[in-house]
Amino acid sequence: DQLPTLCLPPILVFPQRITMTVCNASLGHPPFFILQGIPGMEDKHRWISVPFSSMYFITILGNCTIIFTICTERSLHKPMFLLLCMLAHTDLGMSTTTIPKVLCIFWFGQSEISYVGCLVQMFFIHFISVLQSAILMTMAFDRYVAICEPLRYATILSNSRIGLIGLVSLVRAILFILPMPVLLQKMPFRVNHVIPTTYCEHMAVVKMVCVDTTVNRIYGLVVALLVIGLDISAIASSYVLIIRAVLRLSSKEAHHKAVNTCTTHICVMLISYTPSLFSFLTHRFGRGIAPHVHTILGNLYFLVPPMLNPIIYAVKTKEFRDKLTKYGCWKKDPVTITHGQKPV
Repeated sequence: DQLPTLCLPPILVFPQRITMTVCNASLGHPPFFILQGIPGMEDKHRWISVPFSSMYFITILGNCTIIFTICTERSLHKPMFLLLCMLAHTDLGMSTTTIPKVLCIFWFGQSEISYVGCLVQMFFIHFISVLQSAILMTMAFDRYVAICEPLRYATILSNSRIGLIGLVSLVRAILFILPMPVLLQKMPFRVNHVIPTTYCEHMAVVKMVCVDTTVNRIYGLVVALLVIGLDISAIASSYVLIIRAVLRLSSKEAHHKAVNTCTTHICVMLISYTPSLFSFLTHRFGRGIAPHVHTILGNLYFLVPPMLNPIIYAVKTKEFRDKLTKYGCWKKDPVTITHGQKPV
C-alpha cells in the first residue's frame, strides 16, 4: 500500500517525534477550522460566559461613552483627548474582533470558523495590537511635550499632526501584519483542523500547518520584538525625560501636577502591555503551562484593558470627568458644611 504523505521537518528528523500528522497537501487549506474553546473546561463554558459577557458589555458602554463625549464636546478636541478617542476605538475593535465569537462558542456551540474568516480575525487581532501600541507611544510623547515643553505644546502637537500620526500608525500596522496571513495562504494544513483555543491567533494557526514554518515563526517574532521593543523603548525614554524635568521643579504643587498628569497613562500602559507580553511569552515559550491557562490569559487580554481604560480615564482626568457630568454619567457627591449650613 502507498504510504500517506507525512510532514517531516526539512532538516532534521528526531526519532522521538515519529508521531507525525498526515498532511492535507492535496487540498491546500481546509474550508473551515474548529475553535475548541477553553481546552478541558468545555463543561464550564456557560459559567465562564457570565464574567466574559459582563466585561464585554462594560467595554462597549465605557468606550462608546468616551467616543461620544469627545466627539460632541468641542472643548475636548485637543491632542490628548483625540489620542484617547483613538485608544477607545482600538479597545472596541480589539474586544469585538474576538469576544462575540467566543460567546457564540460558549452559548450556542458554534465553534466553526471559515478559513478566510480565521485569517481575517488573525489579521485584525494583531493589526489592532500594533496600532494600539503606536497610540500608547504617542500618548507618552504627548505627556513629555506637555511637561517638558509646555510653551511649545500647541506648535509641536496640533490636531492635524495627531491625525497624521494616526495615519502613519495605521499604515505601519498594516505593513507589519499583512504578511502574516499572506505567508499562510498557500501552505498545506493538517487534516485535523481543531484549534485548541477560542480565537485565531497567529501562532495557533501556524501550528496547524504541516510543513516547515520557520519563516512564519521568525517573522512573527521579529514583528513582536520590533513593535514591543521600539515602542516600549520610546515610552521609557519619554518618562525618563519627564522624571528629570519633574525633579528640577522647585514647587511641590508643580511636582504633584506633573505626577498626576502621567499617572493615568502609566496605569493604561501597564494594563495594556502586561497581559499582551505575558500572552506572547506563554504562547511561544510556556510549554509547561496548561492549554486552558493559555486560552484564558489570551481572552483576558481582549477584555481587561479595554474594560479598564475608560474607567481609569473617567476617574483620573478631571477635564473629561467634568464633561461627563453634563450627560449624567458622573455625579459629584455634595460637600456637607458643618455649623448648620446647607449642603453645597
